Parts: sequence; structure tokens; C-alpha cells
Amino acid sequence: MLCRDIWHFLAFGLGSGLAPKAQGTWGSVVGLAFVPFLFLLPLWAYAAIIVLASIFGIWLCDKVSKDLGVHDHNSIVWDEFVGVWITLFCAPTGFVWLLVGFVLFRFFDILKPWPIGWADRKVHGGLGIMLDDIIAGVLAAAVLQIIVLIF
Repeated sequence: MLCRDIWHFLAFGLGSGLAPKAQGTWGSVVGLAFVPFLFLLPLWAYAAIIVLASIFGIWLCDKVSKDLGVHDHNSIVWDEFVGVWITLFCAPTGFVWLLVGFVLFRFFDILKPWPIGWADRKVHGGLGIMLDDIIAGVLAAAVLQIIVLIF
């Protein structure tokens, strides 16, 4: 079994990355489940969690990918957790906004427009695994905030 220790369990998004298909989407869904709790925190604490989860994620994703002998194994979805948390930072509360943020994040994460695709191809190790999702989260957050301003 791929989930043989606590580090694998975390990297695999509490097991969500072990789904037979669409691991990134399932990882994003489980990451999304934490957002209502993050919304309860002051913005500085939410931001601190994003920074700490990103730094930890670089180490975690690097360790687990080396354990598995595969760079950015499909089951590693900690990066999706962080990406969706970034997307919804400063977003309004409510199911509709969570859904819009989720769809935007998945859009950028799957299509990988520049600079996401560049980071995905050129940056390696744990930083590479995390960076494309961090950038996808930032771009999705920017688009989400534009949508919020319009509506």
C-alpha cells in the first residue's frame, strides 16, 4: 500500500490522493473541506497557515516523491490542499464562492497556462511539486477577486 506512514498519509491528502482517478480533484475537494475552518481565523493566521503549509509541503512532497521513486506521483495531493487554500484566501464566505474558487483552481491546475506550465516543467523536487499549484492558486485567487468585484 502506498500510504505506509504518516508522511505518505499527509502527502496523499489524508488518503484522497489514493482515488483511482482524478486524484488532484479529490485532493482539492478534501482541501476545500478545511476552508470553512480557515475562514474562522483572522486573516494573518490563515496567511500563516498557507506559508507554513507551503514550506512543509516542499519538504513533504520531496520526501514522499523520493520514497516512491517518482517525481510528482499522482497520489501526492498536499499541493492541491495548499493551492485551493490560496485560491480562497480573502474570498467571501458561502457555498457559491467555495464552488467558484474550486472550479477556478482546478481550471488553472489542469490547463497549466504560463507560468504554471513553466514551473511544472522546469522546477524539480518538492519545490517543483508545490510551485505550480501555488501559482495556480494565486492566479485563481486573482480571477476570483475580479469576479467578486463584478458581482
